[in-house]
Amino acid sequence: MTTCLIVDDSAIVRKVATQMAKDIGLDCRVAFDGAEALAACDITMPDVMLLDWNMPVMDGLACVRALRARAGGPAVKVIFCTTQNEIDQVAEALAAGADEYLMKPFDRETLKGKLRQIGVL
Repeated sequence: MTTCLIVDDSAIVRKVATQMAKDIGLDCRVAFDGAEALAACDITMPDVMLLDWNMPVMDGLACVRALRARAGGPAVKVIFCTTQNEIDQVAEALAAGADEYLMKPFDRETLKGKLRQIGVL
């Protein structure tokens, strides 16, 4: 089963995104921020990560950069899920190592489409 790590400091977003991902057929884990996400990756690297941009302790940009530098990190498909929607911010996320970008709020079909685009489904 494809594994998914959902990283967001909002408990509601984590809950909703987890339900959507489970409905799609993904095996989900969650993390509160980038530091917690990297600790989870040290235990088991996920196949895909849904990553928020703005979080305490370690934001999404720092997290994806650190992930890409880790053994096995380049293989993880990363989708930034955020309210940041300026073209410069999208470019920055992609340059940092994100595979795709998803605007909040999103629905299951939009998530499914992005997962197909990056080859997870």
